[in-house]
Amino acid sequence: MAQPLWDHPEPLTVESAPVPEYGSGSLADLLPTLAAGMGVPSQTATLTDLTPADRNCVFLIDGLGWEQLKAHPEEAPFMSSLLGSSRGGTGRPITAAYPATTATSLATVGTGLPPGVHGLPGYTVRNPETGELMNQLRWNPWTPPDVWQPYPTVFQLADAAGVHTAQVSSPTFANTPLTKVALSGGTFHGRLSGEERMDFAAEQLAAGNRSLVYTYYAEVDGKGHRFGVDSDPWRGQLMYVDRLVQRLAEQLPPRTALYITADHGMIDIPFDELHRIDFDEDWELRAGVALLGGEGRARHVYAVPGAESDVLTCWREVLGEQFWVASRDEAIAAGWFGRPDRIEERVYARIGDVVAAARDDVLLIASQREPKESSMLGNHGSLTPAEQLVPLLEVRS
Repeated sequence: MAQPLWDHPEPLTVESAPVPEYGSGSLADLLPTLAAGMGVPSQTATLTDLTPADRNCVFLIDGLGWEQLKAHPEEAPFMSSLLGSSRGGTGRPITAAYPATTATSLATVGTGLPPGVHGLPGYTVRNPETGELMNQLRWNPWTPPDVWQPYPTVFQLADAAGVHTAQVSSPTFANTPLTKVALSGGTFHGRLSGEERMDFAAEQLAAGNRSLVYTYYAEVDGKGHRFGVDSDPWRGQLMYVDRLVQRLAEQLPPRTALYITADHGMIDIPFDELHRIDFDEDWELRAGVALLGGEGRARHVYAVPGAESDVLTCWREVLGEQFWVASRDEAIAAGWFGRPDRIEERVYARIGDVVAAARDDVLLIASQREPKESSMLGNHGSLTPAEQLVPLLEVRS
């Protein structure tokens, strides 16, 4: 029996969206908790499930969400054996920040601050000083890093407090602006292979009585974007990184806690018109929009001055059954970017006049403006569990 024309589902309410666990169980809480346990001044242990250690290592695997890890025990036997250790033995995940994207998450990890404070609230956001879109992953167009993100990292604070502090990652990232604003402090050590990184991270942990070491691996995310989660190339990367985690765990010096986490999860979006809505081909969504920022599952929409209300109304009408669509103030009040009373003025206008976060398996692409991003199979950014939940596996020596 056909539904009456007036019997349409109601648009999703902003209040129905899950919110990152800022202040108690998010990526923003990890390094401050570890640093507080090592006696670093001004740091607070808000992730109360964790037990202090003299030496701490964070291994961040780009793109390895909690749900993806749980779904692949055969490819990741070592990490799967640690699932019960997550979040201090509670067996629960933590959350990324919003949006669940690499630039935002790395800044959140490194500064211990939510996006509304550190100021990297998306993949691309408007620079209020220039009116241009700023890609915060590639740092294009170039913007003075210390102006864009003025806070010290937890690594810098730990280093100043006498903790032996190091980052072990690809040499490619040694001098990038994102590394500077999110991960600098102590010494950066570039190592090409995953095995070299694991071995050197273990050496750096042993180099101090109190040590804080960060290491990183990118290709789980890379293969997921290109081939999709659960593809053979993605599974191969998961198998490889599982061996890396075990290699590092077996070399930990005494009094060490190793934490394995991620910056976001990932979801595959089919290549058809039902699942991919093309902004560049939709005149309704384009009406009144000056700039389209963010990414396909986490959009920042910047309206022509005076058209903010109309754009919000239109986007809710067109997308509201599949996306949580909020005004800037509604998204802030809901806590998407951190505590509403802590959103800084310099960050406020970087957030879209309209913020749209996908709930369903859909993507808002821009085929002409963003051809590369629009061609990806695996995507992330939104507030769904598949994207937001990340592990915090623990190994102690």
